[in-house]
Amino acid sequence: MRTRTKTTLGGAAVLGLVLGLQGCGGGGADTSAVATKMVVNSPAAIAQESADSYDDNVNGVISGATLKRWIDDWPANRPAGVTGKLVILQVTAGPAGFEYLKSDGKNVFTYLEGGWVQTRSNGVVETRSMVLDGPGVDALLKKYNIDPRNDMIVCAQGAASTSNVMTQGRCWYTLRYWGVDKANLALLNGSNQWNGSGGALLPAASYFQAAASTAPNSGTMSVKQLQVDNTQLQATFADMLKVLPASDVNQRTDGVFIWDAREVGQFSAGEFLEGGDVKDANCTSITAGVPYCTSNVSFDYMKKFQNNGSRQGHPWGALQLNFNNLLDSTKGFSWKPKADLKAYLEGETDANGYGFMDGSYRLVGKGNAYQPGDTIYGYCETTFRAMITGVASAVVLGLPTRFYDGAMVEWNSLSHIKDRNGTYLLPADSPWRTDVRSFFRAASDSSLVEPRTVVDAYARSANVIVREDTAYKTGESPVAGRSGGSGAPSNPCGG
Repeated sequence: MRTRTKTTLGGAAVLGLVLGLQGCGGGGADTSAVATKMVVNSPAAIAQESADSYDDNVNGVISGATLKRWIDDWPANRPAGVTGKLVILQVTAGPAGFEYLKSDGKNVFTYLEGGWVQTRSNGVVETRSMVLDGPGVDALLKKYNIDPRNDMIVCAQGAASTSNVMTQGRCWYTLRYWGVDKANLALLNGSNQWNGSGGALLPAASYFQAAASTAPNSGTMSVKQLQVDNTQLQATFADMLKVLPASDVNQRTDGVFIWDAREVGQFSAGEFLEGGDVKDANCTSITAGVPYCTSNVSFDYMKKFQNNGSRQGHPWGALQLNFNNLLDSTKGFSWKPKADLKAYLEGETDANGYGFMDGSYRLVGKGNAYQPGDTIYGYCETTFRAMITGVASAVVLGLPTRFYDGAMVEWNSLSHIKDRNGTYLLPADSPWRTDVRSFFRAASDSSLVEPRTVVDAYARSANVIVREDTAYKTGESPVAGRSGGSGAPSNPCGG
């Protein structure tokens, strides 16, 4: 934990920016005169560890049993220190009879909200599906009259689906990134229907309603009033470049654990597959009881490409474990028990043979995955699947976690590879090329590669989003300029 110091400059109060972020290589606090302090949280401080049973949590991943007590009598049962409303933000409506969690219009409110991303520029490239900016989050606080200092906010799936768990995770990530305290934020484990028919919210008629609450659009709070900086929850691609090893080998002593949450076919660019996801004809050396196989020579590796990308593969040193393994599909896509999640991080395999795999397509084995003190860097294609793995690591296991929000849709764009217009995405001498730090297979034909919006291939920093977000909270103007000619300071985490 560190602090940002508010100073007085020409009669205007501003907050001193700390460019040397903790965990990213040094830097000291502003030593100017102190008026107030903004706490700068490290990934370790942002994380929280769940109780062994989710039933015992009053924030983080909570069970239907906990939510039932809250709906029954919120004023009597709300957690210590929470003095405001219970606000439930559902990603989608649930099925008939389980559409929306019950609200009373006085203490408990349930709203439909699934918009947790926007396209933003980091100074080098424009990237889709990034964390909402400050005005975007403030608009949500206003729309639903949320006071994140006093209210309890619960992110819920609604209907059961993996995509809804992903968006539920982005709800948590966005609010935590913008400074909502862990004590005021929770995720409901499992879908509405599972909690209603197989969990604790019975009978359905008592705990569900057909329509969401009407948004009052009367809030007055802003994230600027949350005097904490949790921006280290996000890792830029420059941060990723900084922590990657010198070759495609997982280094167990570098304090870094890079988690690819996609399927192994994308991780390997089609060289290795999950036997259950493809026909055996696409596999060689498939063995009974072993979930993985090597793809045969005729397998079209382009089937594993997404978003018309220039290439597929992974950053050097990444380990792969598919997000699906962390969820129980028979229980409304709820997170598996804490003990099961912990076993994966310790390198163990489950009953089906799944576990962490390295760049040689071998299971790493017990003791060779997460190492104590590591900071986890999670990603997938668009950091939706990584929301599931990241909640498991940061909210259940309490491990330092950062989300590479740009993810592979951004990572693969930063290549000296031609798009369908015959233009290189990045020039050969751009300092931001990620293809030189990756295992990859390029698209089989440039006509399949979608052009990307490159803002500045020679930008001095890839940290514009984090800098803008910090400036929004502090009230300062963002650092001027985004390109090499601006004189903007470099990214303290490696930009």
